[in-house]
Amino acid sequence: MSPDSPDSPDADGPEARRPAPPRRVRMQRRGPILVDGPVEIELEDGTTVSSDRFRVALCTCRRSRRYPWCDTSHRSRT
Repeated sequence: MSPDSPDSPDADGPEARRPAPPRRVRMQRRGPILVDGPVEIELEDGTTVSSDRFRVALCTCRRSRRYPWCDTSHRSRT
C-alpha cells in the first residue's frame, strides 16, 4: 500500500488521525489554575513533573509545599 493510497492511515478520511481535543484550563481569582489532565509540567529549572489525574490544580501563590501542585495553602486560615 502506498502512502498516498486512500487506505493509508495518513490519508484524509474517517480513519485519518484526528487532532487531540484542546486541553481545558480554568483560571480562578485567588486560587489555583485547574487543568484537565493528564499533564506534564516543565518547571523553571527545566525539570518536568507529570500527573495522570483527570484534573490537576496548579499553584499560583507559590506557598504550596507540593509546588507546582496546589495544596490549598492560599486559603485564609480562620
